[in-house]
Amino acid sequence: MKKIKNASELLWVLGIVFVALGVTICSKTNLGVSMIAAPAFVVAEVATELNAFFNVGVTEYIIQGFVLIIMCIIVGRFNWRYLLAFAVAVLYGYTLNLFIWLFGSIEFNAVWLRYLMLIVGDVLVAFGVACFFRTYMPLQVYELFVAEIADRFKISITRVKSVFDITLLIISVLLAFTLSGDAAEFDWSTIWYSSFHSIGIGTLITTAINSPTIAFMGKMIDRFFEATPRFLKLEQILKRNQA
Repeated sequence: MKKIKNASELLWVLGIVFVALGVTICSKTNLGVSMIAAPAFVVAEVATELNAFFNVGVTEYIIQGFVLIIMCIIVGRFNWRYLLAFAVAVLYGYTLNLFIWLFGSIEFNAVWLRYLMLIVGDVLVAFGVACFFRTYMPLQVYELFVAEIADRFKISITRVKSVFDITLLIISVLLAFTLSGDAAEFDWSTIWYSSFHSIGIGTLITTAINSPTIAFMGKMIDRFFEATPRFLKLEQILKRNQA
C-alpha cells in the first residue's frame, strides 16, 4: 500500500484536531474525561461563573502555562522551545473550544450510547496522541513536562509518565470535590452513568485503555503515513535547539 509521504507536519495538525475532537466527545458522554483533560473541565466549570472568558479551552492553556513554569523550576533551566509548547497549548485550547461549540447542545441520552461514544472519543484521542509521537513539531506542555523531567533526572520516561498521570488524577479528584463546595452531594450509585464534575467511570476506563490504544493506532498510522518532514529547514531549526 502506497503511503502518504512527507506527512510529519500533517500528523502534527491531525494530532491537535483529533485530540480536541476526542476530548469533546468524551465530555459529552457525561461519564468523565481523562485525568489529563479533567483539570481544565473542573476548573472551568467554576471559573466561567466568575468570568465567561475562562472557558474550557482558555483554562486548559492557562493550566498548561502553570505546568510549564513548574517544570522550569524543577529542571532548573529554560529553553525558548518551551514557549513553542505553550503556543501549541493555546492552539489546542481554541481548537477544543471550536469543537465544544460545534457540538453545542448535543447529548447522548442512552447509557449504552454514552459508553459507545466514550470509546469513540478515546480512540480519536489515542489516534491524535499517536500522531504527535511521529512528528518533530513541538508538543503540548504535558508531553514536554514528562520528557524534560525524565531527561533531567535520568529516569525512565514510562515511570515519569505514570507518576504524572496519577498526580493529575489525584489533583482532578481533589479539585472536583473542593472547588464547587458540593462534595456532600456525591453519590457512588450514580458513578456508572453520570460523572461528578467531569470525573467518573469514564476517567478510569480512559486510563486503562489509553496506552494500548495509542500503540495500536500508531501501528495503523505507520501503515498509511511516512512521518518524514516536508519542511527540512524547519526540522533542522527545531532539532538543533533541542540540544
